Amino acid sequence: MVLDANRLRVLVEVARAGSITAAAERLSFTPPALSQQLAKLERELGCALLERGRNGVRLTEAGRVLLDHGERVLGELREAERAVRATLGQHPSTLSLGAFASAGTTLLPSALAEFRRAHPHVRLALSDVEPPDGYGLVTSGDLDLLITHCYPGTELPSATGLRRERLLTDPLMLVLPDGHPAIDKPRITLADLADEEWICGAPGIHNRIALETAAAEAGVEVTVAYETRDYEVTLALIRAGVGIGLVPATILRTHPEHQWHAHQLSGTDLARTIFLVYRPRLPEPVAAMAATLRDAARRALA
Repeated sequence: MVLDANRLRVLVEVARAGSITAAAERLSFTPPALSQQLAKLERELGCALLERGRNGVRLTEAGRVLLDHGERVLGELREAERAVRATLGQHPSTLSLGAFASAGTTLLPSALAEFRRAHPHVRLALSDVEPPDGYGLVTSGDLDLLITHCYPGTELPSATGLRRERLLTDPLMLVLPDGHPAIDKPRITLADLADEEWICGAPGIHNRIALETAAAEAGVEVTVAYETRDYEVTLALIRAGVGIGLVPATILRTHPEHQWHAHQLSGTDLARTIFLVYRPRLPEPVAAMAATLRDAARRALA
């Protein structure tokens, strides 16, 4: 028995969408037709792949195993088609890139503009993909490249079968509003800020984890009064004088005129690491985009 690649695609889409109805819409199927495909796949394997509930579906252990293999199979099929087309002189006309939101204000603008000037016939498709998501999309070939990050206190997902390349170490800077009493201090530690109100993400958000990890290591408790994962909102609130926060240096460089002060927090080396993730073989024009992103990363903190 050989599993049907189209049914594997259905399983992958259902797993990503979280429901049969949403996956059916993405694949231009009816939900009953999609359910039939999944039922055939389960019969072929002799086991349940999904647990169905009121709030959608969830993969069983067998389903999770098949998902990992299914994403790799789909990626290999796409790569095989691309290789054959390359022998015929046909090169991809679309390049798919996934990136987290703040990369859209730092790395991407100059990189995308430069790439389009050099490759005007390649259509770019850009998707918002917040870490740690996106690795499966690269494995299956739905994304050619993924820009992702890792903050202190968080773990990197498995990148089995993929290449994960460090693009940039992006320091997390302490940002204080105008008039803050600590502005002129030569060294500022977390202990100096024990009574401050902080602005950062909700529990479980990467920058919140980084702040709380550093505070725990310093033996300090921090008070988060304003929760937002948007660094533009964070900076606006700091400018208003309602709190302080940690903001990546690359984002601060996009605000040449400001009403706040950035400092390196003493006693820590807080930084987020930005990575580029891709399949082992980088055909053109994907290789050219990867090179352009490396150049943009080198310039980001120059």
